[in-house]
Amino acid sequence: MQRSLWSAASGMTAQQMNIDVLSNNLSNVNTAGFKKSRAFFQDLMYQELKAAGTYSAAGLSHPTGIEIGLGTKISAVEKVHSQGSLQTTSVETDVAIQGKGYFQFTMPNGDIGYTRSGSLKIDANGNLTNENGYLLEPAVTIPDNTSSISIGEDGTISVSISGENEPQEVGQIELANFINPSGLKSIGRNFYMPTGASGEAVTGAPGETNFGTVEQGTLEMSNVSVVEDMVNMITAQRAYEINSKAIQTSDDMLQILNSLKR
Repeated sequence: MQRSLWSAASGMTAQQMNIDVLSNNLSNVNTAGFKKSRAFFQDLMYQELKAAGTYSAAGLSHPTGIEIGLGTKISAVEKVHSQGSLQTTSVETDVAIQGKGYFQFTMPNGDIGYTRSGSLKIDANGNLTNENGYLLEPAVTIPDNTSSISIGEDGTISVSISGENEPQEVGQIELANFINPSGLKSIGRNFYMPTGASGEAVTGAPGETNFGTVEQGTLEMSNVSVVEDMVNMITAQRAYEINSKAIQTSDDMLQILNSLKR
């Protein structure tokens, strides 16, 4: 009887974590560049009461055994790095990646952070940064007398300067890619850091092999599907209720057994 209590409890714990994952997805449905997560479940070890293939006293082999499972657990929570929809903003410093790749920014501690959010800003020194003030890597400086900015699909940044007829190239957006993006570590603020599972960053210009192109005046939105995650949340809630019912049923059976002993 105790097995059922602990097995059902493990199911409730796993579904609670599943709800946590889904809730985080839904809370970031409007976060630019956000990538949804999904939980993977794994059954726990089994208690073997009779091994398959054992022989009875009559010399007959049992084709099946008796194994009682001991519940479930969350084995992994994976980031799904699929393409999000592109939203036109008409802001000339907004850029989105169509395809593979990540923007690079210099973090306050000097490390390079990676993100799909391309909402660029211009600071007081003319440097291109993100909304937190982290410098774009490699750094790009926009001249003071710039009248307009043009960003090509290959990441080339050109500016039109007042009084000059020809645009002036001032920098190049460089993208990074990883052999296993799901192995990246989420650190918040839309940023990822490489790990031993993700592999080292491979950099290149937009449009090159294994790198997407960039689109000016657009932002990549979250890849969360509200309908899909709402359905998954309802399923998780029902699974949680079923496991709680299993605990209640096991408790009722124990009460009946306890009353028979009196």
